[in-house]
Amino acid sequence: MGARAKSPLFLAALVLACLLSPISAEAKCRPAALSIAVDAGHGPKISGATSATGQPEYAFNLRLAKQVVAALKAAGFSRAFLLDPKGADLPPAARAARANAAGAGLLLSIHHDSAQPQFFETWTVDGKTRRYCDRYHGYSVFYSGRNPRAAASLDLAKRIGGRMTAAGFPFTRHHAADIPGERRPLVDDKAGVYRYDGLAVLARARMPAVLLEAGVIVNREEEKELAGGKRQEKTAQAIAQAVTNWCAAP
Repeated sequence: MGARAKSPLFLAALVLACLLSPISAEAKCRPAALSIAVDAGHGPKISGATSATGQPEYAFNLRLAKQVVAALKAAGFSRAFLLDPKGADLPPAARAARANAAGAGLLLSIHHDSAQPQFFETWTVDGKTRRYCDRYHGYSVFYSGRNPRAAASLDLAKRIGGRMTAAGFPFTRHHAADIPGERRPLVDDKAGVYRYDGLAVLARARMPAVLLEAGVIVNREEEKELAGGKRQEKTAQAIAQAVTNWCAAP
């Protein structure tokens, strides 16, 4: 027997059901397909800030960057890689260029923070005079409005800041201070996200790009935490969770 013709009422109900049925939004990216460049800021010769005990910032950056790559791979981002594994002391624009040439879909630049010179005091460490600043502590996240994917960069920056806060880390407000060398617009007062258009590593990247200052190494107490494996692991996990959520969002 042939199929009976559907009534107009049935067909109308079918069309309405299709219109009202939820449509799953497509995720921003697939973890296994996303190439993520993780930049350990500075290098062994041009090493960035100096910690309260005299340690180079690059050593902190490299340790954490390696942890971030491992955490991302564990989260399914198998194409995460260290941007400058040999420590070539690349300038910021060259780091962006390397990420561009590698076809990265995301750039994460890992740094550790300092303060303006007028806020430093001195103390003695192993017989040497060192500078420190206990006034500030905490992380901060930066994006550049000059990045061609600025909106996506800001979204990721907010997610990283949110996960850092959820992990129990405070953010520092000193980059918004009305003094020379600072005056960065604080665009998210809960997640600790700043806009800094002059950061070449972010502005010159063709993909979404975020820079994290993981903490203030010139603060004597925070330096101890940042040098420890627990803080590094929690920070790396926060970043991996943020990237996972960012990637899954439409």
